[in-house]
Amino acid sequence: MVDQIKAIIGLSFSGAIGILLVVLGCALKDYGIWWPMFVLLFYLLAPLPTIVAKRFSEDFSSNTANVTKEVAFFLTSGIVVSAFGLPIVLARCNIVKWGAVGLVMSGNIFIFGTILAYFMIFSGDDDWGF
Repeated sequence: MVDQIKAIIGLSFSGAIGILLVVLGCALKDYGIWWPMFVLLFYLLAPLPTIVAKRFSEDFSSNTANVTKEVAFFLTSGIVVSAFGLPIVLARCNIVKWGAVGLVMSGNIFIFGTILAYFMIFSGDDDWGF
């Protein structure tokens, strides 16, 4: 129980740092454009394929569960790559500055690391939540 509380505190601290970096990338006086905040949508979408696949893998046979896991990993990796690609595309189009991209990328690393750590800590299995 104490280990879970420590894990929750650590995950919330890491998530708060990630969100802070994303907000700083948008709100600082030199940057001042809020388009990079669209990565928050990717933060919400990233765990959904894993959660849905976990639900389906309990209902089906092992072969179907394996395919479901692989599809979930594929969709999750596409969402994560999109979250890293959006700020780069915005900077290449001269919509945001490269300093804001650096802050948003740092925030991405913290947030996706937090999501991965959550599934690794609280899954109870060696198979990352499945």
